[in-house]
Order: sequence, then structure tokens, then C-alpha cells
Amino acid sequence: MTERMMRHFPSVLGWALVAGLAFGAMAPVQAQSAGGFSPVITVNGLAITGYEIAQRARFMELLGAKGDVRKLAENALIDDRLQNWKAHSLGISPSRDAVTKGMAEFASRANLSTEDFLKALAEAGVEPQTYRDFVAAGMIWREVVKATYGGGRIKVSDAEIDRALAIAPPQGTEPEPPKVLLSEIVVRNFPGRDVETMAKARKAAAAKTEADFAALAKELSSSPTASKGGRLEWMPVTALPPEVRQTVMSMTPGHASAPIQTPNSVSVFFMRGLDEGGPLTPQTQAVGYATLLLGASGSPEAAAWHAKADAEAQRCDDLYTVASKLPADRLERVDGARAAQIPADIARILPRMDIGEMQVVPRGGNDVLVMLCDRGRAVNAAVGETGPSREATRDKLLNARVGALADRLLAQLRAEAVIVRK
Repeated sequence: MTERMMRHFPSVLGWALVAGLAFGAMAPVQAQSAGGFSPVITVNGLAITGYEIAQRARFMELLGAKGDVRKLAENALIDDRLQNWKAHSLGISPSRDAVTKGMAEFASRANLSTEDFLKALAEAGVEPQTYRDFVAAGMIWREVVKATYGGGRIKVSDAEIDRALAIAPPQGTEPEPPKVLLSEIVVRNFPGRDVETMAKARKAAAAKTEADFAALAKELSSSPTASKGGRLEWMPVTALPPEVRQTVMSMTPGHASAPIQTPNSVSVFFMRGLDEGGPLTPQTQAVGYATLLLGASGSPEAAAWHAKADAEAQRCDDLYTVASKLPADRLERVDGARAAQIPADIARILPRMDIGEMQVVPRGGNDVLVMLCDRGRAVNAAVGETGPSREATRDKLLNARVGALADRLLAQLRAEAVIVRK
């Protein structure tokens, strides 16, 4: 639970803390109302107090947890104890400096320093130790997983990457949500100053360029991102609050939003980039392919070069070795081509080919070998579109595999644990 929360921590939390929580200090969680400092659960002899549960529940609420937050907090703390127990058996313990750096890195996802993040948490009733324990638990678990499954024991093959980059996503999977690259201006709305606040927000919404918006962010914004021109990192649109999400999804890159009423503030966003995600289509697909001029159609030369390529080339890169003694202009490599950019004779066969497959097409009295190198999403940098790379796809598959193994290990630890509720 801890690691999953850290992976999906929304970078927009900094906006939420500034725009909402930081405008009204909240009373600290009282130990007496939460069961005090006496153990209420033990996990393999390790205690969890009622106060810890209340603190974790409040912290999880700030991270956007819904439903029975106290129950979620109990389960998260049980997982923490199991992870600590396993770490102790392996001799794993993070240093104080490592935890301090981890706290700073986590806070930076909300565009805050550790000090500012702790201050915002304190105003919401969360103690610094709760935050430190949360970060330390995630770091401990990563080290446990690394010790258990690391050392190159988990691999992702090139064939698996090829399949992940294929046109059709696996059946039963959901497309990734769109990702947005935003800048923000958050204008605080103090009591009795509604007109002034809205005037500033309209000024921000009138920005025509990213540079104009960045200058206005430094002038008008109350967000911690103001010093950076309001710039946020790439984030899934699902990480945005509902009142912001609908407006953002109607925007196009290079434009500012209309003012959006948010708790105790009015916000304006500028879209710097958009990755719509979803399955690839003929319009969004980009293919890489290579062509090798074999020789005159039906000639022994063409047949010999075809046989050599068939025997020695598994991937497009191998064709450079195959054709090393041929004139350089007989081998051509094309990357990231859209359908409209591909010659008609090649465009007819590529959709039916697998990555690494070869076919021969006749052209002008010659035989030309065509090999499909890769498929991916076409990239249009002019409007901020991004697409998957082989390295990013490898990392994604590896992380998913490690995550599944980590979940299995935690489930095993829970099944074998002695958990007592008092």
C-alpha cells in the first residue's frame, strides 16, 4: 500500500495544499480520541497504536484516499510492520540521511521543500514523524524487493517490448489515461476581495504564450510553483481534481484556461503538452522499417542477398552487417514514418508484418527486401505530443513485473504473519 501510494502521488497536491488546506489550520489529531498510545494491533509482535492509525488516516485523506480511510490506514500500517519485519530479517535498515533525502524527493513532487511540506501537513493535523515513517516504510520495502528479486533476475525480452509496442493493446487491458503538461496560476481569494481576485485570474487567462503565462505566474500566483513560472511536470489527467479535469480536457496545447473556482482561490492553467494515450490507430501509428536493394528481379545476386539476410538478420540493425560490403545507398532505414509518408508498395505489406519479419517487393525491375523494425505512436512535437520509446516500454514492463512480485511477497508475508487486534 505504501509503495503504491508513493508511485501515484499526484504532483498537483502542492496546488491542493496551497489552494485549500493551508488556508485554515486544523486541530491536531488527538491521541485520546484515536485509542491513545496503547497498542491496538500487533503484527509478529510489532505494535501499532491508535494514534498511529489516526495520523496515517489523516495523511491518507490528504493524499486523496476515499472510503473507509481508517480501515485503509490500519491495513497500510500492518503492511509497514510486515515490511519492517522482513527487512530486519535481511539486515536492511535505511540511513537517516537516506530517509531525509526521500522526504525531500517526495515533497518535491508537490513542488514543495520538505520544510514547506511539513508545515502544510502540520496545519492539517499530521505530525512530522507520521510523514517520516511513511517515507521510510516505502524505502525499506524497495530495498527488500531489490534484495529478493534484484541482481538481474528479472528480465524483459526484446520480443516482449515488440509486442507491447504493437498496434493492438492486449485484450482486457484499459488504455492509459491522457497525460497533460501544465503550468498553473493560483490566485488566493481573501474574504471581501472576490472582484480583485477574479480580475487577476482573468489577466492570467488572457495570456497568449507560455512565456507570458510564466511571467504572470511569478507576479500573481500563490502556488509554490510561482518561482518556476507555474510549471508542473507531466501528470495523468486523473490526478487532477474533478473541477479542474473537465476544463483541462477541453483545452489544446498552447492555450490558457478560463478561471476555475477552487477552494479559497481561483486557478488558471496553461497547457504546454498533451499525450492522449489510448490504443494506436492508423492515424496515430508510426512505423520504422528498412529496405535493402537485393538486385535485379529473379537474378542469382538477388537470391543470394535474400538468403544471406534471411539467415543472418533477426532485427533491422542486423541488416547493416549483412550489407556491409554493398554500396551504402542500397540499405535505407526509415524511423517514425506515418502511413502517408510510406511508399504505396511498402505501405500495403507493413500492416500484415510482424516486427523483424521480411518480405520482398518488386520495384523498377529490382527486388527490394523490406523489414519491419518497430511500431509506435507518431509524435507531433509541434503540439506537445509524446510517444513511447523502447527504453520507456522496457522500464514499464519491468516495473510491472517487479510490482506483481512485490505484491505476491507481501501477500505471503501477511498470510504467514501473526496479527492480533486488541
